[in-house]
Amino acid sequence: MAKPPKPPLVDHELIHELTRLLDETGLTEIEIEHDGQRVRVARTPAAVAAPRAEMPLQPVGELAAAPLDLSKHPGVVISPMVGTAYAAPEPGAKPFIDIGSNVKAGDTLLVVEAMKTMNQIPAPRAGTVIQILFEDGQPVEFGEPLVIIE
Repeated sequence: MAKPPKPPLVDHELIHELTRLLDETGLTEIEIEHDGQRVRVARTPAAVAAPRAEMPLQPVGELAAAPLDLSKHPGVVISPMVGTAYAAPEPGAKPFIDIGSNVKAGDTLLVVEAMKTMNQIPAPRAGTVIQILFEDGQPVEFGEPLVIIE
């Protein structure tokens, strides 16, 4: 006699429904527990340049793997200083980069204002911008991941 099929380990429909709730409510995370299983879906708030539907979502709890350490990504660009990150050269101007932008080594990715000085942060290598991890006009720390280029 054939065994009944096992239910899937991850309930994709539930995760999609929770994602829709995040979009509708503007929340950054939501967690539910049902029949002994707990599911949490969180939106990374720093990926401001990505359209809302493309913002990375990381389900956690019993059903998910450990979160990625972005600082160890080979294409990460980290902040060389403490300051305020800006995506464009001036308010209202076109951002230096967007998700999917092709950059050359030395191209300006953003500026970090520190002690009233605007410091251009250059691309360390050529590639495609796959993630923008800072929010325009928000403080950044020394060593904080800002952009990922592949």
